[in-house]
Amino acid sequence: MNQLATIDYIVFIVYFIIVASYGIWIYRRKNTHDGTIDGDSKDYFLAEGSLTWWAIGSSLIASNISAEQFVGMSGSGFKMGLAIATYEWMASITLIIVAVFFIPVYLKNNIATMPQFLSQRYNSTVAMIMAIFWLMLYVVVNLTSILYLGAIAISSISGFDLTLCMYLLAIFAIFITLGGMKVIGYTDVIQVFFLILGGLATTYLALNLVAEHYGSTGVLKGFSLMTNQANDHFHMIFNRDNPNYLDLPGLTVLLGGMWIVNLNYWGCNQYITQRALGADLPTARAGLLFAAFLKMLMPVIVVLPGIAAYVLFKADVFGAEMMQDGSVNPDRAYPVLLNILPIGLKGLSFAALTAAVVASLAGKANSIATIFTLDVYKKVFNESASEKQLVRVGKISVVVAMILGVLIAPFLGIDKKGGFQYIQEYTGFVSPGIFAMFILGFFWKKTTSTAALFATIGGFLLSVLLKFLPNMMDLSFLAPIGFAVKNAAGVYEIPFLDRMGIVFIICVLAMIIISMIENSRGVKTNGLEIDRSMFKTNRSFAIGSIIVFVLITTLYTVYW
Repeated sequence: MNQLATIDYIVFIVYFIIVASYGIWIYRRKNTHDGTIDGDSKDYFLAEGSLTWWAIGSSLIASNISAEQFVGMSGSGFKMGLAIATYEWMASITLIIVAVFFIPVYLKNNIATMPQFLSQRYNSTVAMIMAIFWLMLYVVVNLTSILYLGAIAISSISGFDLTLCMYLLAIFAIFITLGGMKVIGYTDVIQVFFLILGGLATTYLALNLVAEHYGSTGVLKGFSLMTNQANDHFHMIFNRDNPNYLDLPGLTVLLGGMWIVNLNYWGCNQYITQRALGADLPTARAGLLFAAFLKMLMPVIVVLPGIAAYVLFKADVFGAEMMQDGSVNPDRAYPVLLNILPIGLKGLSFAALTAAVVASLAGKANSIATIFTLDVYKKVFNESASEKQLVRVGKISVVVAMILGVLIAPFLGIDKKGGFQYIQEYTGFVSPGIFAMFILGFFWKKTTSTAALFATIGGFLLSVLLKFLPNMMDLSFLAPIGFAVKNAAGVYEIPFLDRMGIVFIICVLAMIIISMIENSRGVKTNGLEIDRSMFKTNRSFAIGSIIVFVLITTLYTVYW
């Protein structure tokens, strides 16, 4: 039944009051300390020097985990099983790599935004092209998908109108975002608390439902029954004959394109790195390590419920609820589970889902405001803008971005593609080129601006070419080496993650060649300030990192 009981509403209202009250307290405390209404731009956009390691780590996870994980990744768990957890578990290792090698470069060179890095390392043309691109990507792909998927899930649980849910989510997120990065960072701690508590409660009930259906009790028994009833859903590495191989092509998740997905997302993304750019290096690293530990927990919250829904679906516990337009829609798995939760717990899980959506919306809107204000408005429209003007423009851009998201989201067909796949597909066309541009920009001083432009534009065109290549020629000759498999239409296609790996390698090679040619002609480059001492870590960070590596290795060994 798609309806919340009175107790569920009480639980949700308590969550809303706690988050809103804490946000208002942080905002007033910040402004009292500043002695101004608006503060300065660095404080508003980056919360410079005021976020603790636990706030940074919580904010990273709160901003990352949203409807596309709760709905989309649970749906992927229903469809393909535990293997989809590779996006989460490989991210744990990625966060450590970013903490060791990326964040020190940003902080040492006083980088506040990704376009600023590109301007400092290459030139203003590259920076402006990417600033406009990121704004379009964040609004048209990320903001809209979070809004729409979140509204679908909340609507299916509460019975409220879909459009009304979108507007309410947008208003709640604007309320949080207008307080600036410090308010977002500290309210995210509460959001993560509700997210994890409600998420674990849903998983607990889902595993119990499996156990009870087969005449037993307890989550451990439920998990054991799941591994028996859906053994094919507990393998991390797919063979080539697996129907889901196109989504997760075997060892590519360990040795190939998955690294590009994760390193680009966690290391070259304003939306994510912004949380750490206002802190000192030890605090930023500790926050990223904390996020790595939280990230390992996420599959328990978002993937296991999807597998439980699959087992219950096979056992005919529910069937019609999973259907849409005459076929099974895996993305309905999580909402269906929430609708069979007991009163009270349903409200808690509803609050967890709302917390995830609102936190992601707030983080994304703040990143949009930061890039637009500091990299577009200040450089193009008003170079002499005061701190107060910059903060005001940032707040206006938050509201405008959210309005645009609400207006265009229903027309993008996000629900048809599946939220998780929608975001991966559209960002995947540009991720390889962007990551190549960043990684060479970091660690090879001879990289030129022309080479960076090639990676940006050429990488995108090459990704599009490889996507549509199966329509132009037979790729069966790539099948023996694992770089092409048959899709649903029987046509040989290059798996998405392999395409990313191929494009990345070509971009790096082309950038090296272009740079060497230009270097021979005397073209000067703008190197960054880097020394080896930047990459040294303290003992506690090293120990924590080793624990993460051992746990991830164990998980892959057990569920290979």
